[in-house]
Amino acid sequence: MNFGWGRAALLAAVLLAGCGQAEPVDPNAGKAEAAAFMEKNAKAEGVQTLPSGLQYKVVQSGPAGGVSPDRNDLVKVDYEGKLVDNTVFDSSFARGAPAVFTPEEVVKGWTEALQKMRVGDEWLLYVPPELGYGEQGNPKIPANSVLIFRLKLLDVAKVPGGGSGAGTAMG
Repeated sequence: MNFGWGRAALLAAVLLAGCGQAEPVDPNAGKAEAAAFMEKNAKAEGVQTLPSGLQYKVVQSGPAGGVSPDRNDLVKVDYEGKLVDNTVFDSSFARGAPAVFTPEEVVKGWTEALQKMRVGDEWLLYVPPELGYGEQGNPKIPANSVLIFRLKLLDVAKVPGGGSGAGTAMG
């Protein structure tokens, strides 16, 4: 499978662009609101809650027996990320280009969800702050924000030996 490393580099640039923080952040800002949202959302129809606190709703299931990635496999996904107020902070759909990465390279909520998904699955993820950007947030995401993702797993490239995707012949 040919993912194209240009897209992987674009994703890395987008994810790293939000790493700087100009002002100190109140570590308690938004915690009560996030907890209230997650508690209410857990009761919504079709929403499943995992022991970690990650919530998801299956929008579409891929074929039975489809491949699920390990944390070090390369995955190709389409996604849209938004806050609980519906502010979209990132979208591969809008860019018109799926993202490629390993599940270990993203927020913990994605790492956990991707390993439970199969190729062709589309889920809505409700990521609590501790599995997202936590107390730090980033310039587009306030501290302690619940993140809502529409995530579609398009493809998986198994990495021989389970190592990281770096240095493989994918491309």
